[in-house]
Amino acid sequence: MAGFQGKSVLVLGGSRGIGAAIVRRFAAEGATVTFTYAGSPEAAERLAGETGSKAVVTDSADRDAVIARVQESGPLDVLVVNAGIALFGDALELDPDAVDRLIRINVHAPYHAAVEAARRMPAGGRIIVIGSVNGDRMPVPGMASYALSKSALQGMARGLARDFGPRGITINIVQPGPIDTDANPEDGPMKELMHSFMAIKRHGRPEEVAGMVAWLAGPEAGFVTGAMHTIDGAFGA
Repeated sequence: MAGFQGKSVLVLGGSRGIGAAIVRRFAAEGATVTFTYAGSPEAAERLAGETGSKAVVTDSADRDAVIARVQESGPLDVLVVNAGIALFGDALELDPDAVDRLIRINVHAPYHAAVEAARRMPAGGRIIVIGSVNGDRMPVPGMASYALSKSALQGMARGLARDFGPRGITINIVQPGPIDTDANPEDGPMKELMHSFMAIKRHGRPEEVAGMVAWLAGPEAGFVTGAMHTIDGAFGA
C-alpha cells in the first residue's frame, strides 16, 4: 500500500493502543510519520524502530509544547490528535486540578494543535481528532468530566470546519466505543457491562479505528468535514 506516499503526518499520542495502530497504518502506506509520547518511552522507541517513524516526547497538557511541536513538524498533510486521558470518580469528590488537566489534554490540546496545523496546511489537508462515543452517550456514573471533554470536540469540529473549509482543509471526529487496548482490555472487569449495551458484543480493534482514520485522511473523504464518525458496535445506538 502506498496511499500516503510523500505525505507528512503527525500523530499526537501515538505510542500505544489506537495511536500506535494509526502510526502503523500511515507508515505502511508510505507516509512520513512523526508521533508524540509522554509516559511510554520504551513503547515509543519500539514503534519508531518497527515503522520507521519518528518518536518525540511532548506533554499534551502543556499548550505551548503542543503548539511548538506542530510548528516544528513543518507543513502537515495530516494531523491526528489521539492523546487523551480519562478520569473516573464521583464528581463531588474529584480533585479539581485533575479535572483541569483532563480538559487541557482532551480539549485545549486538540483545539490549539488543529489551529496551528491549519496555518500552514496545504489545500486537501486533513485534521482528525479521536473523540469517544461517550460524547454522545454516558450510561454509567463517574465519568462526567470525560464526557464533557468528548462532547466539546463535537462543537470544535463543527466550528473549525467552517473556518478551514474555504482552504480545502477538513476536520473530523472519530468516536470509538470500547476498543481492546491496555487502557480498556476486552477481558477487563467492565467487559460484561459494556458488551450489554452493544449490538456487536465484542471490543473493537485498534486497527479498525485506524482504518476509519485512514479513510478520512484519504482522497475519498474530501467532502467530509465537521462530522462525527462513530465506531462502537452500536454501544451508543
